[in-house]
Amino acid sequence: MKKIVVIPGDGIGKEITDSAVAVLKKIDEKFKIGLEFEYHDAGGASYDKYGEPLTAETLDACKAADAVLFGAVGGPKWDNIEVSKRPEKALFGLRKGLGLYGNLRPVKIYDALIDGSPLKKEIVAGADILIVRELVGGIYFGPRCESEFVDGVERAFDTEVYSVPEIERIARLAFESARKRRKKVTSVDKANVLASSRLWRRVVNEISKEYDDIELNHLYVDNCSAQLAIKPTQFDVVLSSNMFSDILSDEFAAIGGSLGLLPSISIGGITNLAEAISGSAPDIAGKGIANPIGEILSAALLLRYSLKNENAAQAIESAVDKTLADGYRTADIYKDGLNRVNTVEMTNAIIDRI
Repeated sequence: MKKIVVIPGDGIGKEITDSAVAVLKKIDEKFKIGLEFEYHDAGGASYDKYGEPLTAETLDACKAADAVLFGAVGGPKWDNIEVSKRPEKALFGLRKGLGLYGNLRPVKIYDALIDGSPLKKEIVAGADILIVRELVGGIYFGPRCESEFVDGVERAFDTEVYSVPEIERIARLAFESARKRRKKVTSVDKANVLASSRLWRRVVNEISKEYDDIELNHLYVDNCSAQLAIKPTQFDVVLSSNMFSDILSDEFAAIGGSLGLLPSISIGGITNLAEAISGSAPDIAGKGIANPIGEILSAALLLRYSLKNENAAQAIESAVDKTLADGYRTADIYKDGLNRVNTVEMTNAIIDRI
């Protein structure tokens, strides 16, 4: 048996993880993998029950599992609680606790959805990008101060810190990923301003010497943001720091038509963690209209990277392609004349095509 820990979390987390689990059960029928599912709380749901966003029990269960399927955390309900107890701390705790130093975010422009992109068809057609995000370093994990007074003036700070080994391992992950794709890495930094970015660029250049079959180029983050809108097809693998990747991936998602379409998987440690990048979307939670595709495709990544079952992963991805080609659309990607469906209906349409 292969144990999958499912953490629905908050907001639309339960709806989209229910969809992904339903798809995985169908895959299990077809491929006889032997999946079993164990549910645990994290984020606001865990805080409400236990007073902590991430319990030791949940972390231990994740460490013992073959993979983790994660929904989303956060929402306005918990905006005013103590900072150390906020739902987002659960995700940071899982990343650190499981040693998940790299996040892979594939971005694909579907032919069936190309008219939904804010970019012109001739600009965006054929874009196929993999974002490699450093996940446990940088400004999100550096020294910080929520509030202090200096000479009577209140201030706060967050500090970006990267070490050579942290940059080396994420760079190697990017170059190895590029070898399976079109053999091009774009490293994104702000080396004209930031010392941490100058170290980043120097180390990435050194690691590139181990991969003479891979083309490497560098872009400042502001230029990269512009280039995404000008010519997204120029990118293959995009490597960047924790914060820069977090921001850029939303822009990548937007050119594809919706955040609800993008999957991700965090790897490199004890147990991989798969999650859509859409967030908890509390404004639509419980309405049955969330797009489950990002989480369903995250389940495909779980099969590929955690369970090493490429055929099963491709079966999900092909089913999603067919479903979109057949005109099924949730509210976020709907256009007049197509088949508007809710979360469960989209899920069932994908299952029918596996």
